[in-house]
Amino acid sequence: MATTQTNSFGNPLDALTGSTWFGYLARTILTFAFWGSGLSKLIDFNAGVAEMAHFGLEPAVVFNIATIIVQIGGSALVILNRWTWLGAGALGVFTALTIPLVHHFWTMEEPMRTMEFHVVAEHITVIGGLMVVAWKSR
Repeated sequence: MATTQTNSFGNPLDALTGSTWFGYLARTILTFAFWGSGLSKLIDFNAGVAEMAHFGLEPAVVFNIATIIVQIGGSALVILNRWTWLGAGALGVFTALTIPLVHHFWTMEEPMRTMEFHVVAEHITVIGGLMVVAWKSR
C-alpha cells in the first residue's frame, strides 16, 4: 500500500485559495463591472438617467435607481459573502435582461452586430461565473 507524503508547508495553492483575503479579492474582482457601473450611475446620476433614456427604459429615473440598487447591492452581497446566492442571482438576472434590452445584436447591421455579439458572449460567461459563485456559496 502506497502512502502519500506531504511536506510540513502544505500545498501553497490550497493555502492561497483557502485564505479569507483571497475570497474577498476574487469576489470583488468578479463583481467589478457591476459595482463600478453602479457607483458611476450614483455619482453622475444624470448621466445614468440619460443612459436609461437612451435605451428606451422609462421612467428613466426609476430604472437608474433600480440599476444602482441591483448593481451595488448585489455586488455587496457577493463580496461580503452574505446571502451570496441572492446577490449572484440578482446580478445574473440583471445581466441576462440587458441582452434583449440593450445588446440585441440580431437586429443590428455589421460591424455593430459582431461587436454586440461578443458583448453578449461575455455577458453569458459572467452569468456562468455568477452561477458558480451561487453554487459554491451553499
